[in-house]
Amino acid sequence: MSVRFGVLGPLRVHGGQAPGPAKHRTLLAALLLSARVQVPVERLMSVVWDDRPPASAESVLRVYVSALRKLVEGIRTVPGGYLIDVDPEDVDCHRFETLVAGARQARAAGRVAEAADGYRAALGLWRGQALADVESSVLRRAHAVPLEELRLTALEERVQLDLWLGRGAEVVGELRALVGAHPLRERAWVRLIEALHQAGRRSEALGAYQDARRTLVEELGLEPGAELTAAHQRVLTGAEDGPPPPGVHELSPGGGQYREALDGGEPVDELPPDISDFAGRQDALDWITRTAAVGAAHEGAVDVRALAAPVHLVLHGPPGCGKSALAVHAAARLRLPGGRLYAALGARPPGAVLEDLLRSLGCPDGAVPPGLDERVRLYRSMTARKRLLVVLDDAADEAQVRPLLPTGPGSLTLVTSRSSLAGLEAARAYELGVLGRDEAVAMLGGVAGHERVRAEPEAAARIVELCGHLPLALRIAGSRLARKPGWTLAHLAGRLGDERRRLDELSAGDLAVRGSLALGYRGLPDPERRLLRGLGALSAPDFAPWVLGADLEPLAEAGLLQSRGLDEAGQERYGWHDLTRLYAAERLAEEDGGAAAVLAARAGTILERTRQARTSLLPAEPGTGRTEVHPPAQAPEAAGPGRSQDPWGPAGTGTARGASLRTGWLRQESRWLSAERRFLVATVADFYHAGLYEAAWRLAFYLTPLFELGAHHDDWHTATATGLDAARAAGHRHGEALLLRGLADLHLAEGRTDAAAAALRAAQPLVEGLELARLTLRLGLVQARQARGTSQRAEAERAFVRALGVFEEAGDRRGRADALRALGALRGDEGPLNESLAAYQELGDPRGEAEALLDLARLHLAAGRHPQARDCAERRLRVNRRLGDRLPEAAAQLVLAEIARAEGAPGAAVDAARAAVETFTAYGDRRNAAQALLSLARAAADRQDFDGEVDALMRAMGEFDGLGDEHGKAEADQLAQDARRRRGQRI
Repeated sequence: MSVRFGVLGPLRVHGGQAPGPAKHRTLLAALLLSARVQVPVERLMSVVWDDRPPASAESVLRVYVSALRKLVEGIRTVPGGYLIDVDPEDVDCHRFETLVAGARQARAAGRVAEAADGYRAALGLWRGQALADVESSVLRRAHAVPLEELRLTALEERVQLDLWLGRGAEVVGELRALVGAHPLRERAWVRLIEALHQAGRRSEALGAYQDARRTLVEELGLEPGAELTAAHQRVLTGAEDGPPPPGVHELSPGGGQYREALDGGEPVDELPPDISDFAGRQDALDWITRTAAVGAAHEGAVDVRALAAPVHLVLHGPPGCGKSALAVHAAARLRLPGGRLYAALGARPPGAVLEDLLRSLGCPDGAVPPGLDERVRLYRSMTARKRLLVVLDDAADEAQVRPLLPTGPGSLTLVTSRSSLAGLEAARAYELGVLGRDEAVAMLGGVAGHERVRAEPEAAARIVELCGHLPLALRIAGSRLARKPGWTLAHLAGRLGDERRRLDELSAGDLAVRGSLALGYRGLPDPERRLLRGLGALSAPDFAPWVLGADLEPLAEAGLLQSRGLDEAGQERYGWHDLTRLYAAERLAEEDGGAAAVLAARAGTILERTRQARTSLLPAEPGTGRTEVHPPAQAPEAAGPGRSQDPWGPAGTGTARGASLRTGWLRQESRWLSAERRFLVATVADFYHAGLYEAAWRLAFYLTPLFELGAHHDDWHTATATGLDAARAAGHRHGEALLLRGLADLHLAEGRTDAAAAALRAAQPLVEGLELARLTLRLGLVQARQARGTSQRAEAERAFVRALGVFEEAGDRRGRADALRALGALRGDEGPLNESLAAYQELGDPRGEAEALLDLARLHLAAGRHPQARDCAERRLRVNRRLGDRLPEAAAQLVLAEIARAEGAPGAAVDAARAAVETFTAYGDRRNAAQALLSLARAAADRQDFDGEVDALMRAMGEFDGLGDEHGKAEADQLAQDARRRRGQRI
């Protein structure tokens, strides 16, 4: 049957004219490769413009389609895209796949000559490289590469049939060309050696093996695999090459040869060669030997003696983490009297694997039963009296593995899988992660050369980081360096640094990170594939299922995600390897058009969930008037004289149960925000890069209270900078002002009052009304911090009064409470502070209440009213502890330390100050840690603890010096001089 269209070589249209312009050829090729299947417009734009379509791409694409219709019939417009209505058998690539499938069916049925002819017809359709004149890397990656791989596999399978038919001498030339073009393909070398051996050219066959071994060692750092080694051994011993075709033997299962295979023979050893540069994994190796009840070492290997029952061990982990290499390395150290079997599973059905295992155990071909159940029974019979080590590599699921488990007491099975195979009875599992830093560097050195790695330690560390400590990626990187002695490690690190090219760079011969990940991806059902692609829109290192509203466990079972356990909010978190993230993003761009649509679909959920949690930290949304916060399913109640002043009960209830519910909800929301912090910060950038500017600036704004409460200053800087860019890109003046206000709070927390004032003044022209009042209030707080005289304090007071007037006129109770607290603290006036405290309690805002209590404690302390100061500080401390707010708790501890000093209790002061120092230090809040150290030094001085005083002062000076705070450093230095003077007087 002839074909009308050709893509297996230059694009061809039989009986017609192929398009001339390059983009027209690409468009036609994309339609032909999906004959009679709709191709979405987004996919065609990605293909035609190589993932970089211009803004006018859709309209230009319509022009291209119109031009193609003048040359080729059958191009139809369908909803969302186009298709070409031609019989797939009229396109050479589809015809090729059909012929290969038919040839394989004939081979399976024992029709060897027919199968060989079928392969030959399929291969005859090729006229060169697939898509030879089509300029689209997207199309070549998605179609040409798999087609080329199928072509090579079909060629090897056809040659195998020719060898079975005794045609070895006829295929030698063809095979020499094949290994010349693909020198890293071991199976091609196997066939060449077999062909030379069959042709009687023994010395050439041995020479071919040496050529193959030298190529593999020099290019990949790997010794030949089991199949190549076996072919070499057959040449050395003069044995016949390979198994005969199906149907050659017709032996009954009850025959003598069957019984001989069952009972006797030399122990089999089919283990692939161990990797010479294997590095690390000592913990996993120890687990295998310990779990398998291993005895003493014998001649450099471990001798398994006393296993009472079969032991099944599962090594599982993400693609490329070195599961197979570890299993082979561990198996090479083990000795069992029955021998060692190895089977690569992949997508193979258990029946086909059993056929190979039965032959390895000595069962003649004709004695292998046709049905799965009969094969399982025979395998169990043959293994029942043997103590075997069986390595089952790359298992898909439990159903594939169960029929392959040996039954003999003392047998050991090592299974590798991306899944933990949790349903496999009586199996124990070990999760294999990536290598540690030192192990990863050692592995890179083992492949690329230890001297080169030692010569560029920083570049080596960078390569290790960019490879994500993944063994497969490191082996590829090392192999590339080994093949390129002129490259520096820094050069390779630079090439790997571009995320868009990293997966392309991590390829050497038939080793590729992308290919390893693709195996897992192609094995997923369509819903899980879509889910993985959706996750490719995210740059966060980990996430919880709520993000996409889907169960992520199937992806973890497939080894593409890893469970990170429960986070502090009680959610299951999942993470992934950075290279998996790049692959998911690549598939998303290839199949769905990119991240923007996914992020746009989830933006509303992410924003609303974060806004809801934000209200637990700061119960007000600027400009909305919603100043009360109510836990979910709790209806708001009107404020009135009967409202309870219990800050822990729902407004108006005054019940202990209400107090517990409200506190629990506030703490849970705070924990949720803390658990999601890294994800949400990354998502701000994701929204921005996807052009979702409104979502980006709003999310950055919603996170500000979390950053302030936890002193997450780096995240605060990052999210605010991106949020500001987004608000400006969106032209949203109010959003820009909100982000500038947050930036001012950050500067103030870091002690940069001038920068804080500048940010607030930049925001003022952008807004009016209530938001302008909030900026005025913030500016007054900055001025109060800067105040060195009465005029500056008066200016701050005027700002507070102006803001208070606006809030009272607008009925903004939260704003009024904030302004009253600022006024009371500045004036040292208990009245406004008590008013603000009552307002926060009425609003149901325990964190606002806590701040008012601390200001009252400081006011009472300054006035010498120590009992009242202690009462307020301890009430503040109880609020912080019930909410789980550690940094505000430390601020309360500092005030309690000063109260204890004033009361003449230096021991209690030291304890409180030390607790504050420890908390601030644990959270990385260096500025407050330095202030707490000064407090600790003063308390130690009161106890006449000179060493403790000086130690605290030296630490404080170090912190102030690192912060560039000359005022704080001078204060610490003065205290140190006072301490030395007192010490001298005592002496």
